[in-house]
Amino acid sequence: MSMSMAASHAANKRLKDAIFGASAACREAAEKYGADKVTNATIGVMMDEEGKLACLPTMERVYRSMDMTELTAYAPISGLPDYLDAVIDLTFADQKPEGYFGAVATAGGTGAIHHAIANYAEKGDAVLTSDWFWGTYNVICQEVGCRLENYRLFDEKQEFNFSDFAAKVEELLKTQESLLVIINTPAHNPTGFSLTEADWDQVLALYRSYAAKGKRMSLLVDIAYIDYAGEKHETRRFMQKFSHLPENILVMFAFSMSKGYTMYGQRTGALIAVSSSKEVISEFQEINKYTSRATWSNINRGAMGLLVKLQRDASALAQFERERTDFYRLIQSRGDLFMQEAKACGLNALPYKGGFFLSVPAADPAAVCDKLHEDLVFAVPLKLGVRVAACSVSTAKMKGIAEKMKKALDAIEG
Repeated sequence: MSMSMAASHAANKRLKDAIFGASAACREAAEKYGADKVTNATIGVMMDEEGKLACLPTMERVYRSMDMTELTAYAPISGLPDYLDAVIDLTFADQKPEGYFGAVATAGGTGAIHHAIANYAEKGDAVLTSDWFWGTYNVICQEVGCRLENYRLFDEKQEFNFSDFAAKVEELLKTQESLLVIINTPAHNPTGFSLTEADWDQVLALYRSYAAKGKRMSLLVDIAYIDYAGEKHETRRFMQKFSHLPENILVMFAFSMSKGYTMYGQRTGALIAVSSSKEVISEFQEINKYTSRATWSNINRGAMGLLVKLQRDASALAQFERERTDFYRLIQSRGDLFMQEAKACGLNALPYKGGFFLSVPAADPAAVCDKLHEDLVFAVPLKLGVRVAACSVSTAKMKGIAEKMKKALDAIEG
């Protein structure tokens, strides 16, 4: 037996990340065959049409203009006050519900998810999300002493499976007094799916019914990809539905600067909450500030300062939003191309509404991805299928991927 110095609860932790594993295999193929011959559909960052990491030019210009002390000084534990006000406004745009609001700065959207799970799920309880999900949800749950359970995201019509969602909520609340649900919408990772307003009506009606029975119902809406989901006011219309909810329903949002500001490595985000109860929001502020101090103390001051500077400069902000809209349209056109070609060749791709990713169901995703390697196409094998990153595949390389995936699926599944 090998020696271990780790605490008993930590000794068996091993991180298996399919995304970075697939990306490593792609790098090896690029070195062997040349990058121009290889299609990297693995990683969730915006790549331009030449295959280079892209960033928003106005973001870069403003960031480089900032004073060094603003980049290097400590920030308050909860975040710069002006930043917190700004992210609340950015989260809701003109669709702000009525209620009390709170926000705490986090280390990216991942940090926001961490805080929500750590503070709103009882240890040993289940957190609920869909069966197509970002794997880090599960890692965080395990790290903080919870478990992740799933409902089937799609019904037989490939629409939101409210029936299975409701059944799973009912099952969990037979043994739990509270429940945290994570819904990644709009532009869901890994499918590109978005809930409709009618879907939200059903979800909130269900939440109200359990709140009336005394259950504490928390909801985390992961909006990491909202800036690549469509027109900003339309994509946020569902948020008005969170007005005047019972005080034992808390709605939170995981905000990220990674995608919307192309600042992936700066690790800056926020957890935002809305409630009909002022006391619930006061508690939210205090407990999440405490968790921040215990986890990372404070986060990247420079990125927070950049967001504030952009929001205060009308001309720069207008240019920034035009540039981001161009990025959104480019990614959307790549995703739409894949879906058109999927339909033409009979490939069963899940409904893509927008965002960085799209997915195809598969019985043996790893085998399908291995088969795609023969065509020098590298995608990510998930539990239920194969994920393709529209954000990182040029339009020229996106052409033909659907047909190659259909060929690989047929070869594996017959």
